[in-house]
Amino acid sequence: MAEEEPRPLAYVHETVLKKRKNNEEWVVKRREQLDARKKKSKEDLKLAIRRPEEFVKEYRDKELDHIRMKQRLKLRKLPSDSLKSDLLFVIRIRGSKDMHPRTRKILNLLRLRHILSGVFVKANEATLKMLLSVEPFITYGYPNLKSVRELIYKKGCGMIDKQRAPLANNNVIEQALGKYGIICIEDVVHEIATVGSHFKEVTKFLWPLKLKGPQRHLLLKKKPYKDGGDSGNREESINELIDKLN
Repeated sequence: MAEEEPRPLAYVHETVLKKRKNNEEWVVKRREQLDARKKKSKEDLKLAIRRPEEFVKEYRDKELDHIRMKQRLKLRKLPSDSLKSDLLFVIRIRGSKDMHPRTRKILNLLRLRHILSGVFVKANEATLKMLLSVEPFITYGYPNLKSVRELIYKKGCGMIDKQRAPLANNNVIEQALGKYGIICIEDVVHEIATVGSHFKEVTKFLWPLKLKGPQRHLLLKKKPYKDGGDSGNREESINELIDKLN
C-alpha cells in the first residue's frame, strides 16, 4: 500500500501571524500584571491587619533609639583629641527600622539616605557628635590614599544641576570645581585625601558613593565593632571593608 504524501502546510498571512504574536505577548503581560496586583493586595492586607501591639512596639523601639542616642552623647567622651586623621569615610549599614525621626534627620544631613552609601567627612567636634548620635546605623574609619583613590575612580559621580554625572571625563570636574583650581579627577583625590582648603566644596560636588553588597551579611549588627559587631569606629580597618564593598 503506497504511503500518503504529507499534506502541505496551510499558508498563513504575515499579518495574521503578527496578530497572534501580539495577542500572546498581551496575554503574558496581562498575567504578570494580575500576579503583581495580587501580590500587592496581599501585602496591603498584611499591613492593614497589623496588631495594635505591633504599633506599640514600633513606637517604643523608636523612643528607645532616641534614649540610647542621648546616653551615648552623655556617657561617651568625644575622641577629638585622639584622632589619627582629619579624614573619615562613613558608610550607612542599616535601614530605617526602629529609627527615631531625629536619627533619620542626622543621617540625611550626612547625606546617607540609603544603605551602603558612603561619604567622606572632615573629622571635627560637630561631625563626631553627629556620628556618635547615629552610630548603630553607620560604620566609619580612616581611609588611606589607596582607598580614597579607588573609591573615587570606581564609584565617583559628581552633581551637576542636581543630577548625577559620572566622572567619565575631566570636563565635568572642571565645570564644577575649576574656579578652585581643581580640574581633573586626580585633583579631587588629592583634595579629599589631604582634607584641603576646598574639601567642603569637593565633597558637596561628589554624589554619595554607592557601594556593593558584601558576600556575607556582616552589616546587620548594631553592636559596636570593637565589641565584635559592625557599627561604629573601625579606625584603619575601614580600608578592609572598603576593599570588600568597592
